[in-house]
Amino acid sequence: MPLARASLPTRRGLLAMGGALGIGAALTACGGGSKSGSASGDQPAAASGPWSFKDDRGRTAETKSTPKNIVAYTGTAAALFDYGIQVKGVFGPTKTKDGKADVQAGDLDISKVEIIGNTYGEFSVEKYAALQPDVLITDMWQQDVLWYVPDNSKDKILKLAPSVALWASDQSMPAALQRRADLAKSLGADLSSAKVTDAKAAFEKASARLRAAAKANPGIKVLLGSASPDLFYVSEAKRSCDTRYFQELGVQFVTPKVDAQGFFESLSWENVAKYPADLILMDNRTGTLQPGDLGAKPTWGRLPAVKAHQIVPRLTEPIYSYGRVAPIVDALAQAIENAKKVA
Repeated sequence: MPLARASLPTRRGLLAMGGALGIGAALTACGGGSKSGSASGDQPAAASGPWSFKDDRGRTAETKSTPKNIVAYTGTAAALFDYGIQVKGVFGPTKTKDGKADVQAGDLDISKVEIIGNTYGEFSVEKYAALQPDVLITDMWQQDVLWYVPDNSKDKILKLAPSVALWASDQSMPAALQRRADLAKSLGADLSSAKVTDAKAAFEKASARLRAAAKANPGIKVLLGSASPDLFYVSEAKRSCDTRYFQELGVQFVTPKVDAQGFFESLSWENVAKYPADLILMDNRTGTLQPGDLGAKPTWGRLPAVKAHQIVPRLTEPIYSYGRVAPIVDALAQAIENAKKVA
């Protein structure tokens, strides 16, 4: 999904990778339900002695003791928070223009973290250094490319602390979930707690429901869409961890003719009907246009899925904790159960 919408044009492609159906209530629950970290913000007890973690680049980050001053990409920080791990600083979409928490911040109390950068290309090396970071953690959509760590200051940033990068693409959702859980455990999280085991059970139950829904309502074609004023992006399902997993469960997605990066195809609004679809999962990230913003696009209103009101918001960059993704899977299952073939 390389392309962080609302920023650089090249980045637009990455961010466009997302899609979204109107999974309204469920995504709302996913983004703002009960707090999944400790209410007090206390860190869980971590083992004493040296700490190390081998990331998805095959590199091992090492510190003399378990990291306390953690700086992480916002979505990753939100996943760690769900396991009770509090970070000191974040970078990435954290605060909206009205000062509220971005959808990618999950249950993070954004007033208690240092926001080092809130948009793509924005990363204050000075603020980062002042936190005396023990480790920097982020996602990886392409090999060795650290998500939201700017190329022009990357060398300075990576000299200040060890780094950990975890795949957000090209593997299935269970693998992405397990890696975040492994990292949280290394930082002191208790994966045997009832909160974690209950959330994992809910994820497995939702997955079984989605598999059954896809089997019971065959032929429903789903399109992953992301809208900007000039272009409509159709994403390739197999590249993102979430939609790759949905595919494995039997969901049928539109397959676009992707660009060189391999994540999405850019369509003019005149050609938005290129791929017939029964259901549209619409990217709900800050900076992307939402269905309510598209009234002036006549070609949008003529799409069969739009006429049938079969549009669901998609959290294009899921927060990879079991408690966060279970409602997403459940909501997609419900959408497919109720969807009618209209394309």
